[in-house]
Amino acid sequence: MDARLEAIRDTVLARNPGEAEFHQAITEVFESLGPVHDRHPEFLEAAILERLCEPERQIIFRVPWTDDAGRVQINRGFRVEFNSALGPYKGGLRFHPSVYLGIVKFLGFEQIFKNALTGMPIGGGKGGSDFDPRGRSDAEVMRFCQSFMTELYRHIGEYTDVPAGDIGVGGREIGYLFGQYKRITNRYESGVLTGKGISWGGSLVRPEATGFGTVIFTQEMLKTRATSFDGQRVVVSGSGNVAINAIAKAQALGATVVACSDSSGYVVDEAGIDIVLLREVKEVERGRLKDYAERRGGASYVEGGSVWDVNATVALPCATQNELDGDAAARLVRNGLLALGEGANMPSTRDAVAVFQEAGVLFGPGKAANAGGVATSALEMQQNASRDSWSFEHTEERLTEIMVGIHHRCASTADEYGDPGNYVLGANIGGFVKVADAMLAQGLI
Repeated sequence: MDARLEAIRDTVLARNPGEAEFHQAITEVFESLGPVHDRHPEFLEAAILERLCEPERQIIFRVPWTDDAGRVQINRGFRVEFNSALGPYKGGLRFHPSVYLGIVKFLGFEQIFKNALTGMPIGGGKGGSDFDPRGRSDAEVMRFCQSFMTELYRHIGEYTDVPAGDIGVGGREIGYLFGQYKRITNRYESGVLTGKGISWGGSLVRPEATGFGTVIFTQEMLKTRATSFDGQRVVVSGSGNVAINAIAKAQALGATVVACSDSSGYVVDEAGIDIVLLREVKEVERGRLKDYAERRGGASYVEGGSVWDVNATVALPCATQNELDGDAAARLVRNGLLALGEGANMPSTRDAVAVFQEAGVLFGPGKAANAGGVATSALEMQQNASRDSWSFEHTEERLTEIMVGIHHRCASTADEYGDPGNYVLGANIGGFVKVADAMLAQGLI
């Protein structure tokens, strides 16, 4: 790391103790930016990095609610509004027991660069709660969401901050959140949340967008090696919305997806994952992959273990942060891995990224490869602002254009800065320069 940036990084880490994921995200970006500051000393003089690493606003609040037994429960809510140089804060809400301030800050920091790479006029933010919707009734989820929005509503708006979904926050949760916002404000402000239902302001392709976008970006990487998804053997981690749609898109492009996972284990299906059955088990029945294996002839379920033990030429980690470590990366490389596109946010540890890059694996970092979700959220905002609704085909075409553009921006930036094929460097510099230029233009804010 450049010595000038290392000193700034160390100060940032000292100001934010105990936030391991945030530290990891900061370090990964800083390691790429030395060449930028050689060309643009004005960024150092204006303290762009110091300002970029300090959120413009951090909101932490209590969320009281009652469960079905009438007991009072207390959770903690967060919204970190990180940077608005390019537009209103934009980023999802995550409901999961692991959520704490460090997770939200890491996600929000990554979101700045991801949103910049889309070319859309959106800033970076993130939020959530340590509430776990798993196993809760619809009524309990509704009461929690209503309490959460009762505080959050005062901090958001279509020109201020536009949340969306993330882990634990799907169409059900967005519906309850939007209903409470409308109830409190007496405004039908469609653009205040994205990921809404199609019949009340949502966008077609939004549920598919993150998974589809990850595959489109990875397809563009494969093209640089004169190949494609056609005939590839693919392993996907996770079996939620992102993973399911990544599986569907990869198989539509001719790949065979042979494995996916959940928190209990993974399933191997050499004939290729039956996407219809997987959707039925996971999305309709809210079941487990073990249920899939029991109903799918020829599939086997492995309790525990690692899905990365399964041989693959393409890997798509779509579960959660730091799920793929250096040892798993080495196994994938030994087993013939050609390309990896991150469908989750920072699912590969720093050791894993180093292994992939040393082996010459095409590596698409999450801030580029999984930007399809937020890109389509921005398209939803466009439709809301114009009171319009686009067809699935038109929206998917726009998503594809954006993802191809992100790949081009990352690849050309890596070339420009003397490290061809380094998508990590390309994504970090490409996103940073755009935000830094805007911050310089807007003065000391």
